[in-house]
Amino acid sequence: MAEYIIKKVPLLNNLNALQNRKKSSIIKLTRNSKIFKTLIHAIQEKKGEKIVSLDLRKIPEAVADFFIICEASNTTQLRAIADSVEKEVKEKCDESAYKHEGRQAQQWILIDYVNVVVHVMLPEPRKFYRLEEMWSDAPLTEHLD
Repeated sequence: MAEYIIKKVPLLNNLNALQNRKKSSIIKLTRNSKIFKTLIHAIQEKKGEKIVSLDLRKIPEAVADFFIICEASNTTQLRAIADSVEKEVKEKCDESAYKHEGRQAQQWILIDYVNVVVHVMLPEPRKFYRLEEMWSDAPLTEHLD
């Protein structure tokens, strides 16, 4: 636990990165959007666990339309999920991430596609930061295989 506490400070950069940019009002996403479906599929392909999406569209201060949050059981799977997400979205949607954070710390990788942000987390940071609770007024959908 002490090792985790030491590493948690750089993880705050993931949240701070979102505050420095505005979401696009040009494209409104839905759960049926190609990019949304591609993101969920890419996570499922690498056996991401506890996959949920938060619909932030009705929250004025939200930095995106959706958050997709999933869990990886180890750092190897964490990287594999993040790589799969970026690769599949590039191949199927011809879009690159606006920004990604956390690849160095390997605890929580954030992949920002402006209107949808993917959070790939190890169990400890997910329990600690509780994004689902932080955005509890957003409708939550579980994505099962």
